[in-house]
Amino acid sequence: MAVWSASAVYTQGMKVSYEGKIYEAKWWTQGETPSQSGQWGVWKEVGACDDDGGAPTDPTDPTDPADPGGPTDPTDPADPSSCAVWREGVTYQAGDVVSYSNIVYTALVTHTAHVGANWNPASTPTLWEQKGECDDGGNDPGDGDGDNPGDGDGDTPGDGDGDNPGDGDGDNPDDGGPGPDSGLPKHALIGYLHASFANGSGYVRMADVSNDWDVINLSFAEPTSPTSGEVEFHLCPVSECANVESEAEFKAAIRAKQAKGKKVLISIGGANGQVQLTSSEAKDAFVRSVSAIIDKYGLDGLDIDFEGHSLYLDSGDNDFRNPTTPVIVNLIAALKELKAKYGAGFVLTMAPETFFVQNGYSFYGSGKWGGADPRCGAYLPVIYAMRNDLTLLHVQDYNSGPIVGLDDQYHTMGTADFHVAMTDMLLAGFPVQKDSNMMFPALKQSQIAIGLPSSVNAGGGFTSVQDVQTALDCLMKKENCGTYQPKGVYPNMRGLMTWSINWDKFNDYEFSKSHKAYFEQFGL
Repeated sequence: MAVWSASAVYTQGMKVSYEGKIYEAKWWTQGETPSQSGQWGVWKEVGACDDDGGAPTDPTDPTDPADPGGPTDPTDPADPSSCAVWREGVTYQAGDVVSYSNIVYTALVTHTAHVGANWNPASTPTLWEQKGECDDGGNDPGDGDGDNPGDGDGDTPGDGDGDNPGDGDGDNPDDGGPGPDSGLPKHALIGYLHASFANGSGYVRMADVSNDWDVINLSFAEPTSPTSGEVEFHLCPVSECANVESEAEFKAAIRAKQAKGKKVLISIGGANGQVQLTSSEAKDAFVRSVSAIIDKYGLDGLDIDFEGHSLYLDSGDNDFRNPTTPVIVNLIAALKELKAKYGAGFVLTMAPETFFVQNGYSFYGSGKWGGADPRCGAYLPVIYAMRNDLTLLHVQDYNSGPIVGLDDQYHTMGTADFHVAMTDMLLAGFPVQKDSNMMFPALKQSQIAIGLPSSVNAGGGFTSVQDVQTALDCLMKKENCGTYQPKGVYPNMRGLMTWSINWDKFNDYEFSKSHKAYFEQFGL
């Protein structure tokens, strides 16, 4: 009998123990305390526990007489055949061990076993690898009884609740991803600075950027031609920008921001910067020219903001895990080279549009049925290949058409539900082209920020401060949710990105001031 955990997902019929009593879930739930459920709530009381928290005749409890023991002793914590029972609604990390029909399986990729999808281990060989037979359970690590690492009860490292090393959320040294070494606060604000051009928002000197911004993306370095691979960055010229800062002042201001713990990146692309690495020569030129910019200004890393026709998938390139299209393959190779050159402290972020990411749930490239835009989902192989090196993914939840979420309903930008649905897809994982054999794995909470316009002038899909914070309440606390119900609770998601710092200043800092104050309740 598993001890109830606020972080665990429960579905209809699952039983837990809580404060000496046994409760059964009537439907999907997470974070709802059994004793506070009430007559009309999700939990119903079905009995009393014995003195050690298990059911009176609990075959998985070594202190009960019904425990059969045997050659594969379930009371032996070293017994390798012990494993938790596979359940729908749970997010499994790569390497997790479960039992299904008394067979042991190991998860090959991180994924969520969505309720009703029937992605059980026996039917999804691309998600699970069969390892052998289970024993009869007991007091072993991972058996779900709340006494050992991996039980999912939130009390031990590896529980997956986000509070301990090994949770995979990126907040502890051994989470296997960006964590303290990224140098970012637990919750961050990321903004783009119009450094190479001017528009109606007004030019903002680096020295005048508000300290509320934790990551500053210099916009933009652009290619000399779409396929050259060579990119260049130039400060906004005096002819366009009033009170333009000198290059020496700009560099000094970058050093000052970094001294305060801020990260300053060069952003490549933008709406007008088409970058197509169609050859190995273009890839080499990209690495060389990006490195030159980073070194010249002493930057912390790189933001990939490829839009338009920069990324696409050739006909027949249907598996995001093994891409063959040159512009995809060469970009991945370039990013890996840059990461290897600059090491663990290198900050890598991406700002794709929803069309290139979440739309991959419905369509991928030209599609297995044909007829789709070859750019659909084209960022997925890049994100997947760089998932262990990616500091932040902040998809642009703006300038977007309606997108289908995991509830198979269309969601429209500018609403809290849109941000909840789009973000949930990244944190729960999803089947590409709705193919259960093509699961795009969930990313770590610490890798995800929501991309938003900072004012009505900045882009289509502006969302009010109140609606943004309603979306954050739903995602981070499972409160104030609307029609879309996320698959999990994500208190450790990294934060918010905006286009742009300039438009935020133009709008009297409404975005940065309001949302910085919101995150303070979680601790920065």
